[in-house]
Amino acid sequence: PESLRGRKETPAPASNPDTLSTEAAATGVVEGDGEFFERMKSILQKQGNMQRSARSESLSDSGAPPPPEAAWQTAVPECPAFTRRELDLLYEEALYTVVNRVGVPSPQYVMDETELFAYLQKVFDVGQEEHDIILQRVRGSKRASYSLKVSVMKGKNLLAKDANGYSDPYCMLGILLGQSPRETEEKKERKFSFRKKKDKAEKRSSVREVLPAKYIQVTEVKSQTLNPVWNEHFVFEIDDVYSDLLHLDIWDHDDDVSVAEACKKLNEVSGFKGMGRYFKQIAKSVRTNGTAASVEENVDDFLGCLNIPINEIPANGFDKWFKLEPRSSASKVQGECHLILRLVTTQRDTTLGKKDSYASIHERLLSRVLQYEHAQVKTEPYNWEGKLSQPAWTLISHHAVQTDLSAQQKAIIRWQCYSQHHRAHTMAYTFLLELLRNVEQEWDDSTLQPEMEQGLADSFGLFVEYCLALLKNMRQVFPCSSAAAVARCEFMLRCLGQIHAMQTFKKVCPFHNELHVEIVTVIKKSTLEWYEGTISTFKPEEGTLEEQMKRLVLVVDAVSADVQKSQNVYNKLFSSAVKIDFFSISYRQLEKLVADDVCAATEKVCGSLEQEGSRLTQGMGETLFELYMSLKTLKQYREFLPLKDTKALALSGFHDWFKSSIHKWLQIVHERSCDRIRKAVEVDKLEPVHPLSKHSTSAVDVTTCFNQVREFWVQLAWPDSAGAFIFVTRLTDDVCSAAVCYSELIKRKIERSQQRPDSKNLTNQLCIALNNIEHVRKFISNLPKDLDWKALEQAMEESCGADGKEQVQKALNAQLLNIDMDLQREAKRMIANLTDKMVLDLKKYIQHISLSPDSINNDDAVTPLMKYLDDTLVILNESLVKENLDRVLHGLWRLLLRLIFDTVAENRGVSVEFYGRFHYTVEALVEFFHAEGEGLTLEDLRNEDYKALEEELRLNKCSSNELIEQYFLEKICQQRTLKHSKFGRISVKCYYEAADQRLTVEVLHAADLIALDANGLSDPFVIVELCPHHLFPTTKSQRTQVKNKTLHPVFDELFQFHVSPEQYRKKFACIEFTVMDHDWLSTNDFAGEATAPLSDFCGPDKAVLPGGGKAVQPLILQLSRPKPSDKPILKMLEARAGDREAQEFVKKLKEIEKSMAEED
Repeated sequence: PESLRGRKETPAPASNPDTLSTEAAATGVVEGDGEFFERMKSILQKQGNMQRSARSESLSDSGAPPPPEAAWQTAVPECPAFTRRELDLLYEEALYTVVNRVGVPSPQYVMDETELFAYLQKVFDVGQEEHDIILQRVRGSKRASYSLKVSVMKGKNLLAKDANGYSDPYCMLGILLGQSPRETEEKKERKFSFRKKKDKAEKRSSVREVLPAKYIQVTEVKSQTLNPVWNEHFVFEIDDVYSDLLHLDIWDHDDDVSVAEACKKLNEVSGFKGMGRYFKQIAKSVRTNGTAASVEENVDDFLGCLNIPINEIPANGFDKWFKLEPRSSASKVQGECHLILRLVTTQRDTTLGKKDSYASIHERLLSRVLQYEHAQVKTEPYNWEGKLSQPAWTLISHHAVQTDLSAQQKAIIRWQCYSQHHRAHTMAYTFLLELLRNVEQEWDDSTLQPEMEQGLADSFGLFVEYCLALLKNMRQVFPCSSAAAVARCEFMLRCLGQIHAMQTFKKVCPFHNELHVEIVTVIKKSTLEWYEGTISTFKPEEGTLEEQMKRLVLVVDAVSADVQKSQNVYNKLFSSAVKIDFFSISYRQLEKLVADDVCAATEKVCGSLEQEGSRLTQGMGETLFELYMSLKTLKQYREFLPLKDTKALALSGFHDWFKSSIHKWLQIVHERSCDRIRKAVEVDKLEPVHPLSKHSTSAVDVTTCFNQVREFWVQLAWPDSAGAFIFVTRLTDDVCSAAVCYSELIKRKIERSQQRPDSKNLTNQLCIALNNIEHVRKFISNLPKDLDWKALEQAMEESCGADGKEQVQKALNAQLLNIDMDLQREAKRMIANLTDKMVLDLKKYIQHISLSPDSINNDDAVTPLMKYLDDTLVILNESLVKENLDRVLHGLWRLLLRLIFDTVAENRGVSVEFYGRFHYTVEALVEFFHAEGEGLTLEDLRNEDYKALEEELRLNKCSSNELIEQYFLEKICQQRTLKHSKFGRISVKCYYEAADQRLTVEVLHAADLIALDANGLSDPFVIVELCPHHLFPTTKSQRTQVKNKTLHPVFDELFQFHVSPEQYRKKFACIEFTVMDHDWLSTNDFAGEATAPLSDFCGPDKAVLPGGGKAVQPLILQLSRPKPSDKPILKMLEARAGDREAQEFVKKLKEIEKSMAEED
């Protein structure tokens, strides 16, 4: 029907504060004492807004640079200050380095000497004139002396010279003198050979060459290997870096004489023009005890050689594999040799080089360069990663190479210079962390000089001190609002963690404090100073008591914001970088400080309230509530603490400080709620708030008010179960009493409206009033969920046992039940006025159906009733909400069922068509009231009254055969639901052969039958028959043999029946197994029966082939002993006295029932 379709409406948003507020605002609801609730709402929302603000602050990146770190240092370190004299000497050192560059430059180096000079003038602030003077002095000084450091590391894939498939390789290496490409005069000055006397240089062609043996170096022999590992280091003086050559031979040693010993014994060998022959002569001398005799037998085998020009060695050296070369085209060699080559200066003719260590000079030079390089960085200089320009890198690299600084020395000097520079001009901590790792990687305490060790220890100490000073002011130096600052904090902590984890640090600073202890101490100092600063900012000890509490709220909120930042940002940094739980340390300290201050303040408030005549003002109540909420928020962060730190926290019982205040505060809330309800009813025009709603403004305002009270309790989250029970009981009582107050106020408003003559408008207002009450009732029905009664029950059960839980259930459920009954009772009274006038009209239309002749169509007979109902409900549907309309529909439905049943009862013994018409009427009414799901549910419609009427009508209009079929259908359904029986069970096999239309039934055995004889046993047999008989008129029943004196008979008998497809397709077609007890002298006793539908065995998909019965699984059927007289169908059949088949069917069932009665 149209009256009940398309009636979906927006449900009352009883539990959504945002929705309620929106609805109230949109409809112009006068909120009465709304300012009070708005303040309450803002207090409840404040904590969430603060948390969102803190999260967004921690996630935002303004792009602003981080605060300067130097401002938070007690003593700001300066970069090394140089006097002019010191700068001039360093400048001289730098020029000397540039002038004496050797080696093949890498692409990162500056080649142009003029460009390097120009750069150095800028770094050292030297004018052109001064530069020329110093450069002239450098060029006039003695040129640097060079040495070649050679590390013979290993060989691989050498040629096998011995019978065992291996070799015994060793290396011989030395410097071959070359011809300098330089001018003649320079060649004369720098010419150097392995001869002892230089004055014989001009007579080289006429005298024997004399080569000193000290220029030849030999490695150890590595036996039986083609991949020798030597790892031996040698130093050779270089006469001419532009023409000299490094020569290396690898030989296979063939006897037990030591080559190294032969070199030592050989003082001088002459007569050889080439170094290669010289090396060979040494090998031969091994066999002759160091003499120069020519021995050709047992000569060592040649494995390959290398010739490396000195002028091809890069400035930063070689560290590579060299492929071995042959002596001639006839030589056969293979394999490679790994060498590390570095050119270094052994003498430097500079002022600083003569008095200071090369390491200290390099450190000063790098420090000066750093100052200049950093000053050139204009974009984010605080994030400079120490990358040097090409001229700077050229100078520093060449100086390190020329002064023979080791990798360890360079790593330490870089760390010392950069860390010192960073303390005055901040750099990227990522770069400093990389420097620290490099120091650890290159660490070798066996070669470190005490002076450098002490300098390294000092640099570590100063850097740690610098970082700890920053951590002490970390909230200012590394604010969460700056992503750059947070990132710097993380890597600064990683630097600290790296230092304390380094073996280097533990060696040079053996008496250092543990990092964990130092950082924890600094965190505690930082937290205390921050809190004291917060107190001094808000001054919670000034003003009136209420003002003091308001200032204290600001302090607690500031602490909560700081704690959230600690948890979201700082704790992650400290935990990942130095394995310290920053949040736990900071939170426990702040929580204790806050607890001490708030406890003292609330004690003053309680003392003030206990004075005679003192009353909690609304302003103080709001402030105390806000303070409570702020403390609750702060306490919630304890969930992020490790379990061991959650015990004995100072705020654990903070709610006890507010217990007396909360009781007085609840009274204020209730008073403001009632004031708001009264004003809401006064201004209510009893019109829908908008087209989709059917309640008026007062209902919205009342539920909004209640919802805010609910939200107040939810946010209060009182932790003490006993106290919570008292508060919830009071809140529930306050809400219920306010709801009753509202229903009385709205009823009085309606009563005043009844005095007006406009009945239509009165009906509409009555419907809206009903809807208002339902709107409020619906909200109150959600109180158990909204106030979380279940959690309260559990808490009371844990603290007080089952009695506590029962106490909560009784008290709260009684309150809820009473208010629900009161509101529904009020609604029913109003609904009664709408339905009472419909009874006479309904009787008239039902009588019309009853008196209509059989010739009239059913639709025509029912139409007047349906039209009346539709017209009536259209009006109510437009005015009532679904719940109220449902109540009207329920009442109408019960009324209609009763009226129809009475009519049928008054007309017994009439035609089947009469019952069919009323059955049609009832089904039409069901469809009408259900309205395709928009009206009453089918479950509500088909209630007990409906079932009784429907059964009465249905049975009366059925034929006798149909009643019998229905009887067997019910038996089949009952059999399916029967899982266990005290009357025993029977096991059978049933299978169908479709080709012959033959049903075979095997009765196998029965078990646990009831004893029907005096001896405690029975003499059972089974009757097998197909039912109902009118479906199988020619089929006779069959029976098994009698099994004497047993309750567990085994029959194993087979029966066959002819069953056609037309027969087994009937749902009611079945096999009935009746178990009887055979008696010789009297009638047989009924022991039980079981029923199986033929559809379970018959059909094309269930048929078996001939002889296939053995594969069929037995079917176990539970036996039952029903009482047929209880069936309405039997009563109906019995009433049909003129129907022979009906009477025979009833007679048979009554005989069975009589048998059962005699047994009892």
